[in-house]
Amino acid sequence: MTLLRCATHGVADLDAATERFAQWLDYRVVEEGVVAADLAAAWGAPASAGRRYAVCQPASGTEAFLRFVEGDTVPDYRPIRSHGWAAIEICVEDVLAVDARMREPDSPFPVIGSPTRIAGFPAIFPMQVRGPDQETVYFTQITDPLVPGLPRASSPIDAIFILVLACADLRTTAAWFAETLLLDVSSPVAIRYSMISQAFDLPITDLHPIATASWQGEVFLELDEYPASAGERIGYPGALPPGVSICTLIVPHFATLPVEWFSPPVVRPGRLYGGRRVGVLKTPEGALIEVIEGPPACVLAATC
Repeated sequence: MTLLRCATHGVADLDAATERFAQWLDYRVVEEGVVAADLAAAWGAPASAGRRYAVCQPASGTEAFLRFVEGDTVPDYRPIRSHGWAAIEICVEDVLAVDARMREPDSPFPVIGSPTRIAGFPAIFPMQVRGPDQETVYFTQITDPLVPGLPRASSPIDAIFILVLACADLRTTAAWFAETLLLDVSSPVAIRYSMISQAFDLPITDLHPIATASWQGEVFLELDEYPASAGERIGYPGALPPGVSICTLIVPHFATLPVEWFSPPVVRPGRLYGGRRVGVLKTPEGALIEVIEGPPACVLAATC
């Protein structure tokens, strides 16, 4: 079981975004509408009220979603340069096949990181692309299905299984997740991380501290410490920030969380929330987390 329910990303044109994710990633729209004023207020983003949104699901039918919310383009926004939710990681069956697909001449997802084995992590085989709305997407093949805590894809491009959070102080953020959401957080390890080094014009040999957060052995968050030159996410006052703006979790131990809510829980309808109570938290970086009350769905094959 995984607690990860949804990643929300800002887009300039909702129709264009859902069409390209349908054509290139096999995601289909399962709900669409406009952001309710009370929901936008709960996010601390009243200016996002009335903006169009769509919830999309992978071809496998797994219960982990992408939600796109229309917003105004922020011209100076650059991915992998600021604190907050940084990237979406999606489980795939064959990363080399996905790489070939993304390199087709008309692909809207240029490859920014070719499939590469990572020293110390032999079970994963990732690559990275970037979309027209500056979406940074990792496609990851799990090469050893026996490794615990990692999923297996049941369609060529399956569901999100990890969200990446860019931190100013990894130890502070790791302690927050452990204390606030009662997650198991790994000890930090320093690795070569080409995406971060390239974004900050650092030597490719530099090491960057990362950690992972899990629940009952299932990893679903990656915490990356960014260089000191990283700053706050820019955006428009009162609106959701550009890029990945919200991580949505579904938590069975909701009633026992020792939290101070940014927005207290209320019942919310819809495909994503399912008529359950939903509260909103902010991480030490100010990144938004929606917390849904209830047992997590059986999402990917290895988690069932």
